[in-house]
Amino acid sequence: MTNIIVVFPKLEDAKNIRNILARSGLQITAVCTSGANALAAMEGLNDGIVICGYRFHDMLYYDLYQNLPRYFELLLITSRVHLQEAQNLGIMCITMPLRVAELVETVNMMSDVITRKRRKRKEQPVRRNEADRKYVDEAKKLLMERNHMSESEAHRYIQKNSMDTGTNMVETARMILSIMTRDRKE
Repeated sequence: MTNIIVVFPKLEDAKNIRNILARSGLQITAVCTSGANALAAMEGLNDGIVICGYRFHDMLYYDLYQNLPRYFELLLITSRVHLQEAQNLGIMCITMPLRVAELVETVNMMSDVITRKRRKRKEQPVRRNEADRKYVDEAKKLLMERNHMSESEAHRYIQKNSMDTGTNMVETARMILSIMTRDRKE
């Protein structure tokens, strides 16, 4: 599910957009009347779409766009006068008067793109810092020495235990190190 935040200075306009999208099966995360409220609504969310007009009580769409969290996209509903300006910034736009089918299709398309980007982010390998790599390497080395495993077998062992316990590989490596070094002392 993609988070959708609707922002218009008039609450009635924002609710109308929300209702149009809800009737089309889309779930709205928040309805706001100011840029500051919209930014607050985005806190703690990983990604989403902000649907807004040109001007709010506290800022313009451009100010909101500049402050969007990393994986959020903006859909501007505006008059033809401001269309070129927004498109030059790479902002998705729909012109007034609003056509319901165009709005729903655009939001669905943007949602699909966000979903693909989210999957792509999850598929990327985890980048570990030097200290984390050291824990995993030490755990592999210990498994190789004590259990006569190859490096790939030791890596697979840590990886499988990580998945089985629901912890990341670094935590699993630390656990293996603490158990095996404790056994050495006894």
